[in-house]
Amino acid sequence: MSTEIVPFETVALAATAVSVGAIHTLLGPDHYVPFAAMSHAGGWSAAKTLRVTVACGIGHVAGSVAIGLVGLAIGVALLKLQFVEAIRGDVAGWMLVAFGAAYLGWGIVAAVRLHGRAHETADAVPAAGVWAPWLLFLVFVFGPCEPLIPLLIYPAAQANGFAVVAVVAAFAAATVGTMVGAVLAMRYGAAAARVPRLERFSHALAGLAILACGLLVKLGL
Repeated sequence: MSTEIVPFETVALAATAVSVGAIHTLLGPDHYVPFAAMSHAGGWSAAKTLRVTVACGIGHVAGSVAIGLVGLAIGVALLKLQFVEAIRGDVAGWMLVAFGAAYLGWGIVAAVRLHGRAHETADAVPAAGVWAPWLLFLVFVFGPCEPLIPLLIYPAAQANGFAVVAVVAAFAAATVGTMVGAVLAMRYGAAAARVPRLERFSHALAGLAILACGLLVKLGL
């Protein structure tokens, strides 16, 4: 391990990674709105909501880490990898739009099927509960963590493996932790604000929310 970066600098890099990871997540509603919306619509338990959110969060960070490690291994400058991340972000945005549109369409079908069956709720309609979390997982694995690459430039340039690991771990913990906190807060807030007359439209509204997040990503907002 290189001694060029003193422990204080490593701590400072990790602290910066925590701040950037948390802010990056909070400023991107696509990191938590889809999970909260699908949890509410599908009647997921808190445990399932937590599992899906954590899995997608880890996959989200792991995708960018994998590309960064490959870049380091073959000698590609990390700054050049930002171009790759930009392409991934563009594709992931379209994937989220497509997923939201498909879920919205399915939700409308579910609402029609539930018409006149007031004693049932949207989670009584099967099908989406199985494939939707997996599709969302694929979207997040492909989606980039743009702020992570710049954070790795300094420790990578110094060949400090320990600092690279510390930055990745801090960023991942902050990102996943913030996602979980935001999702659970929105989930319980939605549960407290249930409107029985709109329950059969829960899946459609969830799809609309996901579609809106995808469009925001495409617009760069």
